[in-house]
Amino acid sequence: MKERKWWQSAIGYEIYPRTFFDSNGDGVGDLPGIISKLDYLEKLGVTILWICPFFKSPMDDNGYDVSDYYQVDPVFGKNADFLNLISMAHQKGIRVIIDFVLNHTSDEHPWFLEARTNRKSPKRDYYIWRDGKVNAEGKRVPPNNWQGFFDDSAWNYDEVAGQYYLKIFSKKMPDLNWESPALRQNIYQIARYWLDQGVDGFRLDAIAHLAKDLTWSDSPYDVGPDGTTLDSRKFSSIPRLFDYLREFKTEVLSRYPNAMAVGEVGGCATTEEALKYSGTDKGSIDMVFNFDSCWENGAYGSEHKSDEEIVANVVNLKHIFLRWYTDCRAKAWLPIYWNNHDHPRVLSQYGDIHFRKESGKMLATTLLFMYGTPFLYNGEEIGMSNVDYQEIRDFKDVSAMNYYKNAQRHMTEAEILRFLRRTSRVNARTPFQWTSGPHAGFSTHEPDTKVVGNYMDVNVESEEKDPDSILNFYRKAIALRKTPKILEAVIGGEFVLVDSEHPDVFAYAHKGATPLMVISNFRKFSATFKIPFAIKQILLHNYPTTEMKDGILTLRPFESYLLELSPEAKL
Repeated sequence: MKERKWWQSAIGYEIYPRTFFDSNGDGVGDLPGIISKLDYLEKLGVTILWICPFFKSPMDDNGYDVSDYYQVDPVFGKNADFLNLISMAHQKGIRVIIDFVLNHTSDEHPWFLEARTNRKSPKRDYYIWRDGKVNAEGKRVPPNNWQGFFDDSAWNYDEVAGQYYLKIFSKKMPDLNWESPALRQNIYQIARYWLDQGVDGFRLDAIAHLAKDLTWSDSPYDVGPDGTTLDSRKFSSIPRLFDYLREFKTEVLSRYPNAMAVGEVGGCATTEEALKYSGTDKGSIDMVFNFDSCWENGAYGSEHKSDEEIVANVVNLKHIFLRWYTDCRAKAWLPIYWNNHDHPRVLSQYGDIHFRKESGKMLATTLLFMYGTPFLYNGEEIGMSNVDYQEIRDFKDVSAMNYYKNAQRHMTEAEILRFLRRTSRVNARTPFQWTSGPHAGFSTHEPDTKVVGNYMDVNVESEEKDPDSILNFYRKAIALRKTPKILEAVIGGEFVLVDSEHPDVFAYAHKGATPLMVISNFRKFSATFKIPFAIKQILLHNYPTTEMKDGILTLRPFESYLLELSPEAKL
């Protein structure tokens, strides 16, 4: 097998620590809780842990608002706990990457506290300050019409500072000014500190937004009732960003050749832009997360649609994966994934809770045998699904609350609830379902975030005992992908779609010495599919029997196959 970087043959697994496992009974997940589950993660077969932020924070945005990059927040444990986690994970052959928030800090970070109180302080330049405007009524208004990602103005007025500061997320998360050389050096120092502590790399949060449109001009887009409009061109993938990343590579990554960096670039980046981030020739990081594969069921923007109208666009989904493969193969490495902590549960997006086992296994097969490094999100491997909340107050999230506030103008409470159950990032942040006991075995204390009501049936404890469970299927599938023969076929063999316009079936193949084929029905009804190649053997299947006649498969709801084809198959 061709020698590759360690992350190219890895299996990633994202942990949202706040709701993964609570070791001390305070209702909040913590680092010792992750340590206690390392045996579980090792048995699952994962080899990279991506841990969401656990630094000191006021928790306005659940840790993405950092107030001290050098200290573990007491709610998650101590610095010694994290060092112990690294050591114990490494002993099991599991690498650890941490979420590094580069776009903003908390408004309680010492940098900001000094910046807002002292205009002459060097820290003032660490953030983005602008004077406001005066409207026709003589009222002070923000510097421009930019809207942030949390459904409000991208600017917040600070009475102490006497100016507006830019914040494209929460008002308690002021954006950093990457134009400041001193700020950048501070960021690089933090990164080197954690690499020296033994971390294996970073997931770089929101890196697409580090550079801004320095003209600060209004967006030409139509504005909403509050006078703002979301125009991500004002702060996404602006060319100056790539200068920052090249410097980050020089100052940090090049000094640690085994460190891995994956950047979050969101749903706006093109494959051409992705190559600027992670191309093997001129890129500064190793791969990028985009969100293209996360929303192909029409849920985004579906406020007035019924649940029956939310249907996966299988043709588009196939071509998204093919486009990223075609444009990036041999030029950049790819991560592959269904969702993360900011997106709804994949079983509710592309599967079906009424076919939980079938669709959960289908989604595993479809993802795990594609080209790239798979990243699972915690709970995906047991078929966790979206929330069943009946009260708005259960959506304890700043983004959801901002949405609710604005949506009340044009939606009923029932419509808002339905939409949030379908799309809110709270769906991914509910307590991990370990047992059928109180609080799903997550904690001995009632958690801050409400447990999904199906935990009595959907949990690790029951799936451990069921040889036919989604969990045991994931273990089998991951072990199969990691075998040298299959891994080489998946990574080294050319990826091609088969019957690419089939409206219901996602089928692809890998050319090469060991030709493979995946066939997955994405529907809750049966579909037929003609196999144009000779089959050597079935490697993985989520039904006990096969229904095929004259080379035509009758695929039952969410039925899926991994096939090894005959060597002479002409793909």
